[in-house]
Amino acid sequence: MKRIIFKVMIITTFIGLTGCKDSDDPGSWNRKKLNEWFKKGDWLNGWQVNPDPSINTMEFAVSYFKNKERWDKAFTFLKSNDLKIIEPEKYVIDGSDVYATVSEYMTKDEEDARFEAHLKYADIQYVIDGRELIGLAPLDKKKDIIENYNEANDIIFLTVNSFKNLEATPEKFFIFLPDDIHRPGLKDGDSKMVRKIVIKVRIN
Repeated sequence: MKRIIFKVMIITTFIGLTGCKDSDDPGSWNRKKLNEWFKKGDWLNGWQVNPDPSINTMEFAVSYFKNKERWDKAFTFLKSNDLKIIEPEKYVIDGSDVYATVSEYMTKDEEDARFEAHLKYADIQYVIDGRELIGLAPLDKKKDIIENYNEANDIIFLTVNSFKNLEATPEKFFIFLPDDIHRPGLKDGDSKMVRKIVIKVRIN
């Protein structure tokens, strides 16, 4: 009898440990657990801006826990700086692993912009002031490569079979991962000035 109880204890302990390990892996989370984690927003590190619904929550969760320190530094930078007044320039946050660029520009026509994607870095894109449209397509909508991958700049330019335009305003931010082909900086009506920050987070 003692032997049986001992075996049961061993099996229970093993299952418990395995369960614990799985619970720390977002790739194994069910949709409810994933949504609860994302909605709770601890990963924002106190930054009070809403994520756009276009964000692939599962891919982001996996990337976040794989590169937590980098993502935390990125969101801490967003929270800790007055984005309306910092100078338009490049800001090194963590060497080449995390850096930000603040820029001001006029939004443009669709024919003057190209779809792009990245392999090594994810983008956090946030319109601080103004309004623009961002074209978005999943990687499986890729059509043609119009400029081969540039490893130094981590960028490839493509065309897509279909896409949707998303409205980018100061009320929300976007995260673009390697599976997200995107075309930012588009005008919605007349061309207008936009102030924007893009944070690059190395994930590969």
